[in-house]
Amino acid sequence: MTRKITTLKLTTLGWDVGGAHLKAVLVDTDGSVLTAIQVPCQLWQGLDQFRKAIDVVLANLNHVPDEHIVTMTGELADIFANRVAGVTQIADVMTKRFGAKTRFYAGSAGMVASNQVTQNAAAIASANWLASAAFVATKVKQGLFVDIGSTTADFVVLSDDKPQNRGYSDAERMQLEELVYAGVARTPLMALGSRVPFAGEWQMLAAEHFATTADVYRLTGDLNKAEDMSDTADGAGKTQEESARRLARMIGRDLNDAPTASWIGLSRAFKQMQLNTLNTAAARALSRNLINDKAPIIGAGAGKFLVRELAKRLNREYLDVETLIVADSKQAGRWASVCFPAYAVAYLAVRTA
Repeated sequence: MTRKITTLKLTTLGWDVGGAHLKAVLVDTDGSVLTAIQVPCQLWQGLDQFRKAIDVVLANLNHVPDEHIVTMTGELADIFANRVAGVTQIADVMTKRFGAKTRFYAGSAGMVASNQVTQNAAAIASANWLASAAFVATKVKQGLFVDIGSTTADFVVLSDDKPQNRGYSDAERMQLEELVYAGVARTPLMALGSRVPFAGEWQMLAAEHFATTADVYRLTGDLNKAEDMSDTADGAGKTQEESARRLARMIGRDLNDAPTASWIGLSRAFKQMQLNTLNTAAARALSRNLINDKAPIIGAGAGKFLVRELAKRLNREYLDVETLIVADSKQAGRWASVCFPAYAVAYLAVRTA
């Protein structure tokens, strides 16, 4: 994930402050990725968790960045009274740490200084998706950009070299299905539906936080172990057996009630349920007819494997954002695609400098 930097070029560190992870991507003046890092950050447990996560990121850099560009969704954490308070407190932590070298992504208002955060708080809040889409729009003329992370999925139509989003705030985007709370690690399985097929019958789901989508994708083999950073629902381990035990609880059963193959089959059923939800959002976006039939679906995030399957369902070409990123190494490019908003804000800052 890191390398020693010998270049004399100025560097920019993009930050994406989430509620569960902190992501950072270091780029040079050409926008080429030097380092990409993701660390757990349980922001809901307090700002000290955030400060410690910053320390971990910095410990993995062999260079002091010349500037810091910040985007966020962490303002939604329930330690904050409201989103404005979250934005200002997160910005305060970053500014105290990095001083005048810190700017914040505020959508159409661009990169704003720390003394402009309060007046731009609404534009800064949860704007990381727009940075990602704006970057992709510089590379792809038309397409549907889909970023699936640990918690949510973003859907943004791209045409005329810019994002064609209908909503901006979380509330607007959720209503329009441009933001869907269906990620590949932290989403409780009860959020995917009320019933699931099992052993030839429809089985109702427990309305309990017994298991998450990470359990599903450990059993299907889709979730990269390096990206599996979230705590489990019961605080236990992440083996296939432990994941299967949690899935069994979702349908009122115990692990020994069925063979391993049955629990793997159940995980595949949950995967199809999530794909159905995501497919509905993608179909709604495509129904706006802003892009032609040849335009690709562009995938980013830890859940890119689901975007690839969505493209097949919708008979569209799949394009991985990793192919749009110039990086110092293949590993750095792959991690930058996982930490995509952090890369996007850094790139956009360099491009507009």
